Amino acid sequence: MMLLIDAGNTRIKWALAEPDAAPGDWLDYGAVMHADAAQLPAAWHAAHAARVAQGRSPVSRVLAANVAGTALRDRLTHMLTAGGDAGAAALASARPPGALLVAADGIEWFASVAERAGVKNGYRNPAQLGCDRFAAAIGAHALAPGKAIIVANCGTATTIDAVTADGVFLGGMILPGLGLMATSLARNTAQLPQVAQGGKLPSGFADNTDDAILSGLLAAQAGAIEHACALHRAQECLVSGGAAGYIAQALPTGIPHRLVDNIVLIGLHAAAGSP
Repeated sequence: MMLLIDAGNTRIKWALAEPDAAPGDWLDYGAVMHADAAQLPAAWHAAHAARVAQGRSPVSRVLAANVAGTALRDRLTHMLTAGGDAGAAALASARPPGALLVAADGIEWFASVAERAGVKNGYRNPAQLGCDRFAAAIGAHALAPGKAIIVANCGTATTIDAVTADGVFLGGMILPGLGLMATSLARNTAQLPQVAQGGKLPSGFADNTDDAILSGLLAAQAGAIEHACALHRAQECLVSGGAAGYIAQALPTGIPHRLVDNIVLIGLHAAAGSP
């Protein structure tokens, strides 16, 4: 088995998978907020032990995408290795049978390169592309091969990227996510309230301030995606991320789109079989 990790700016998502399974076909999955990261080892150990008990091979490889900084990367490494091989040996007797523990050289930190998993990176400097965006592009191409795709990942930031039918990542757009837009508006205006993302979606022109804010935020997000789809002449738009459900409802009916959970993890899974 292998462990896939998507460490974003707000949440850490993970999945246990077999390398030869279809991308997104996972054995177990979980997610925690950064503040709850201490819960990860117990969740990993429990999921791993259950699968090992079923006769599956232990995890020998971890593929992780991290955009949340070196401190979190170091913390995740420590969780996975128990502080290195010496620490692992010392703690082995205290861990439950089948606990997930890997050597440091069994962890690959996913990075953007010129080409991987059938996707060519068209960035002027391929290494500058955020690893989560490159993984999302790989995931989108794996889910919709042969199509011109827009992949919109609607998280802390909203990223909107274009992938050609033959797998060329052209580039994209980055804008504040739905929550960041709402917070910025609330902090920088004297009379406007903070609006929860989960509110009822307004239709047409709003007749109260809360709905007017939410309507404007959704129009900005959906409008950027619509613009990208028109510019790329996209055959399909894949919408993922924590705010995807709200934003997708605001997209015009003429935009062919579908919701895809955890597009970055799907991309990591697709990339796992390629160098």
